[in-house]
Amino acid sequence: MCQRCPWLDETKPDYMEYHDKEWGVPVLDDQTMFEYLVLESAQAGLSWYTILKRREGYRNAFAHFDVEKVARFSEEDERRLREDSRIIRNKLKISATITNAQHFIEIQKEFGSFCHYIWSFVDNKVLVTSPETLEDYPATSEVSDQLSKDLKKRGFKFVGSTIIYAYLQAAGLINDHSVSCYRRQEVIDSYQQLGLEYQLV
Repeated sequence: MCQRCPWLDETKPDYMEYHDKEWGVPVLDDQTMFEYLVLESAQAGLSWYTILKRREGYRNAFAHFDVEKVARFSEEDERRLREDSRIIRNKLKISATITNAQHFIEIQKEFGSFCHYIWSFVDNKVLVTSPETLEDYPATSEVSDQLSKDLKKRGFKFVGSTIIYAYLQAAGLINDHSVSCYRRQEVIDSYQQLGLEYQLV
């Protein structure tokens, strides 16, 4: 049996699939970056699995994570979303998602793509850590502190350093698969094909 990261609840097949196929895989396209940002910011104060179970609901509610469409959502759309049981019906989080989409587009225009912007915070190199136990996983890092601060300055909401650290983990800018996890080396082996360098930290 494959050994996996210590944080994973292996009684949940959908959680295992997310870990095995997506978590920590480098994201190099803006649409996926926006999707992860929507989901991670919705997580604030909740468990990631709570959001993961609602992922399809979010996909349908937020125009399949089309950032241009979400940025144009109206007050009527916000009211509709507050009645949508498929997502977390938090008024502030819903409003923030729309605002964040608008600022996401501003970054795209300034940097050419959101990926160019966010990967610059790790000098375009994946940061590979070596956690062994659950206690080895930090809640934040220097990079998440810097990125969180910059996003807030640009007007983003629900982007505290803890949320942003989870975002960096999910989007593969940080490889936080544990040393004993079978996915750690598989993900590292994929970097060359993706044209990415990495740095052990």
